[in-house]
Amino acid sequence: MKKLSILALSAFLFAVSCKESKTDNASTSTEQAVAEQKGETYTVNADSSLVKWTGYHKGGLNPRFGIMKTSGTLTLDGDNLTSGSLSADVNTLVTDPASVDPAQSEGKTSADLDGHLKSADFFDVAKYPTVKFEITKVEDLAAGTESKTEGANKTVSGNLTIKDKTVNVTFPAKVVVANGKAELTSKFTINRQDWGLAYGAEGDPKDWMISQEVDLELHVVATK
Repeated sequence: MKKLSILALSAFLFAVSCKESKTDNASTSTEQAVAEQKGETYTVNADSSLVKWTGYHKGGLNPRFGIMKTSGTLTLDGDNLTSGSLSADVNTLVTDPASVDPAQSEGKTSADLDGHLKSADFFDVAKYPTVKFEITKVEDLAAGTESKTEGANKTVSGNLTIKDKTVNVTFPAKVVVANGKAELTSKFTINRQDWGLAYGAEGDPKDWMISQEVDLELHVVATK
């Protein structure tokens, strides 16, 4: 019976450690030089553009998800994206109520999670109200590269700054330019620890219960 229990526990831990991947894994490096602006500047439509985020407990359990609004500019030389600067206001962070069941979270609601994420435990919006992304390089997606972003045609690299810490991230993206409008979409995963996003002190068991992986989905619409 004891052996069976150990096997059952092992199977359970293996199962919860495996999260089905619906995003690309972003590669990271040190901060890079921002790309030179070449071409026409397009202004991001803040009402049509957003960042969707999804966080998890260990093993992909109990996902929490929501959005943040974003603004900024993209620069295009003809149909080619050459540079861009995006800024997301963390104060606009909203957790989708569908991702938080008060009956399973000790009465806590999505609004409670909003407040916690904005507190000093995580984003600390009083000190760091914005998340910034500045493009450093755009290349054609290499032939044969598989991506979770449907229609991906580019590889985008940029400096992502959270809480004044900057890490360069690279991910596949779909860039479409037509009729005076540019759209950039992507789905990729980052490790929150790369930006020091931790709950409590290092080694705190509360932080251990939260997956280090955070999924981001970009949908940016910009016009001349």
